[in-house]
Amino acid sequence: MLIQTKRNLVTILLVATLVITFSCEQKREATSMDLSQISLIPKPVSLEATGSSFLLGENAVIYYKNDQEQLLQEANYLAEMLRPATGFALPVQTIDKDPEAGNIYLTLTSKDSHVSNEAYKLQITEELLKVSASKQSGIFRAIQTIRQLLPASIELSEKQEQTWEIASGTIMDYPEYEYRGAMLDVSRHFFDVADVKTFIDHIAAYKMNVLHLHLSDDQGWRIEIKSWPNLTEHGGQTEVGGTPGGFYTQEQYADIVSYAKERHIMIIPEIDMPGHTNAALASYAELNCDEKARELYTGTEVGFSSLCTDKEITYKFIDDVIRELAAMTPGPYIHIGGDESHSTELKDYIYFIDRVQDIVYKHGKQMIGWDEVRHAKLKPTSVAQFWADAENALGAIEQNAMVIMSPAKKAYLDMQYDSITPLGLHWAAYIEVDEGYNWDPVNYVDGIKREHILGVEAPLWSETVKTMDDIEYMVFPRLPGYAEIGWTSGELRNWDDYKVRLAGQKERFKALKINYYPSVKVPWAEDSVTNEN
Repeated sequence: MLIQTKRNLVTILLVATLVITFSCEQKREATSMDLSQISLIPKPVSLEATGSSFLLGENAVIYYKNDQEQLLQEANYLAEMLRPATGFALPVQTIDKDPEAGNIYLTLTSKDSHVSNEAYKLQITEELLKVSASKQSGIFRAIQTIRQLLPASIELSEKQEQTWEIASGTIMDYPEYEYRGAMLDVSRHFFDVADVKTFIDHIAAYKMNVLHLHLSDDQGWRIEIKSWPNLTEHGGQTEVGGTPGGFYTQEQYADIVSYAKERHIMIIPEIDMPGHTNAALASYAELNCDEKARELYTGTEVGFSSLCTDKEITYKFIDDVIRELAAMTPGPYIHIGGDESHSTELKDYIYFIDRVQDIVYKHGKQMIGWDEVRHAKLKPTSVAQFWADAENALGAIEQNAMVIMSPAKKAYLDMQYDSITPLGLHWAAYIEVDEGYNWDPVNYVDGIKREHILGVEAPLWSETVKTMDDIEYMVFPRLPGYAEIGWTSGELRNWDDYKVRLAGQKERFKALKINYYPSVKVPWAEDSVTNEN
């Protein structure tokens, strides 16, 4: 009897201990954390730290307002982002009011007419992580901020045994420019759908909202046009160096567009013309003035090819291409290239651009062209992309066209970092990380003012870029800087502050297995990511 009583007492004590332990865990004190010390890129418009933290626990639920079904997409995206490393179930549910403590809440609010569609507000307390915005795109941008507020190990694909805390406070944020993009040249070297999706994820993580796809050039035609099948059957079969090329079927292109749309990124397709057209000229003899098909080209020279600008078949061809491309592309823009048309007489070039612009508009789209297009008579809704000639950009502005700022000397991702960088070119400049960051679109060219600028884009041409590792080496760590130039106003940006925040991204690069260039300009932080799988 005595032995049994002792056993009962031991059992009671064990149960009591477990209850007390569990209770303590449930009521644990919030960790003191300083939101202002987190390495956020782009830098938010305003941030107020409250010195505490929100603990994301295993019983957390992601809620969204019950009459805002459109937020299901963003809620699921957030859950899928958090589940692998946390190991938490993170169910997604609707609710009609702010949820109980320990949860995440997404909600749409009325829009301030003076604030961007991508604006958001993060309210982080010990009890709740609340995300509010007027549009889904704002919620999505806020999720990228949440991602950076968590430890870099959140990017790992296997469950991590650690706590998941987010510094408390309030972030109010919105972009400086409505257009913040990157360009990927898939013509000189072809990249498959999976690579393009990876690139989309990279730019989405830093709140970019445009992917410009350079789909045709001398070296290859990369998009299926059903009315002109030989463009891909013949013109898509090679690339720089003579290795096999490739192309996207219309179904694959639709998949890319859909994937980008889920991340609130607009796809802008480019068909470069009248120059940079050898792949088309090799595919169809009738597009040449002499009716002779050209040989496929695998070199890297520019300026030698041209469509025949005085043949009606040329414009029938362009009409068909634009018609099919417009039907596949939900965004408002089609890029028609127009650069480096050295073998086309200026008068013929002007006539050509005028007609192509009309074709683009006929199919319900707005035209973007490289800055040379300003020689034509631009519609006010057309856009000139400044890359080389400031006078061209100013000429476009004089015609009331907007400009995209992509100066090759500052924004070209294919430029070498320095003279010994193994990849890239340097015809425009060597662009170290600080050089890529230390410029302001508003102050770069006299006469180009804020009201003239649609946004910023960083192009990656692919003469020397063959693999995803190559892409990442040229893109990182410069891409976050271009994202910040597009998102954060000039008065909030400075290199000394930015380089420290960029250094704080190293762990995230490592967790994501990004092949980045370890610039000596950046005071890289020590690694603490424990799982490299």
